[in-house]
Amino acid sequence: MSTPLSDPVGGRAKRALDLAVAVPLLVAASPVMAGIALWVRRDSPGPALFRQTRIGEGGRPFQVLKFRTMVVGAQQMGAGIRVVSNDSRITGVGRILRRTSLDELPQLVNVVRGDMSLVGPRPTVPEQVERYTDHQRRRLLARPGVTGLAQVTGRQLIPWSERIEIDITYIERWSMRRDLAIIARTALMLLRRSDNQYRDAAPAFDLPERPHRDPSSS
Repeated sequence: MSTPLSDPVGGRAKRALDLAVAVPLLVAASPVMAGIALWVRRDSPGPALFRQTRIGEGGRPFQVLKFRTMVVGAQQMGAGIRVVSNDSRITGVGRILRRTSLDELPQLVNVVRGDMSLVGPRPTVPEQVERYTDHQRRRLLARPGVTGLAQVTGRQLIPWSERIEIDITYIERWSMRRDLAIIARTALMLLRRSDNQYRDAAPAFDLPERPHRDPSSS
């Protein structure tokens, strides 16, 4: 699944911006994150953090970090990895964290580690990436982002196939100015909190399954 790359989109300049913003934010947010972790643990049984394997730049897997917003074992219940409206698997604290996007705060650690960038395509699970066409795999030419062009364009209300095309456009037209604009638009969206229900209203993953090639036939 891995695709060797010399350097992700944006190179050292983009990485410098990530560290310049993420490190101070992580330090400043640490007391808040500690309080949220305790709140999550007291609200329902299980760990404070949710870890899940996602696919990053070049097709390399990594562990994305979030505050846990659902009951333990939620992926083996109900709609699986898909979150639906009024999902009973979401905890009381989890609904607040999702509505305010505070569940994403631990991804600052992913940014500092170099797994993610502040801006880029949102990271997806391996089984979704397996359905990508060669063209859609261009989405993996950048580090995945905490936010991205698709998120400020329509969040997760737009179909996955369209979201992927938006992400590819971002990669092909990357500039530092665009990254700063996306960060600013994300901050405004969070302050307005005008489309907090994007997670529950998200359409299903709409890429068709790709036939597996039989090695014995080659």
